[in-house]
Amino acid sequence: MPKFFVQSNQISGNNIQILGDNVNHIHNVLRKKLQDTIQICDQETGENYIAKIVEIQKDYINCQIEEKLNETTESNVEITLFQGVPKFDKMELIIQKNTEIGVKRIVPVMMERTIVKLNEKDKSKKVERWRKIAEIAAKQSMRDIIPEISDPIKTNEIFLFLDEYDVILVAYENEQKNTLKEELSKLKRKDNYKIGIIIGPEGGISEKEVQSFKEAKFSLISLGKRILRTETAGLVMASNIIYELEEGV
Repeated sequence: MPKFFVQSNQISGNNIQILGDNVNHIHNVLRKKLQDTIQICDQETGENYIAKIVEIQKDYINCQIEEKLNETTESNVEITLFQGVPKFDKMELIIQKNTEIGVKRIVPVMMERTIVKLNEKDKSKKVERWRKIAEIAAKQSMRDIIPEISDPIKTNEIFLFLDEYDVILVAYENEQKNTLKEELSKLKRKDNYKIGIIIGPEGGISEKEVQSFKEAKFSLISLGKRILRTETAGLVMASNIIYELEEGV
């Protein structure tokens, strides 16, 4: 069953009004008709509903709630990916696939070895596109939230997030001993985790950045004997973290 996101203010009592691009997608692409049912998720609360289409207009579709769903597809492991910005086709793939596997937030980072340059106009357009990609991937994978895609930051701004996480893990190709499994084993067992992971761009993380991460007490880890591409490393880390810590896996 297709799934669509709405804002809380689009839900009133037993009624849900669908607006924007979803109207065209439901009516003209999926060719849904009156009395057909769809799944609708409140983007702000993560609550899911099965709803019946009761009115179709050019600019909106009205639905009536038939059932509230109690199960969630969201993880008890909240992962933020701090991704060194690569070339843009790679960034789109990173956002799409990390959304599918359950990452909650993606923060593009303009690191020392980032090749691409963004002016304010380009940045605004790219972030808008990245957010749309996250929304489409969230629908496809039946997420209960659309992951937050932050505006790009600089490396030193990562330290402003330090207190938000149980641990911040840095994938570093020159780390020989410390592994992801060893770091996760140090975490105390609890109901919910907040974990940050840092991935460098195509050129990797600079020595200066590595030193600053060490001083901040971030955990540098090896991802194994082989060197992974920037678009692969975050997926490997996030999927292994979820495998180790997620309830019900």
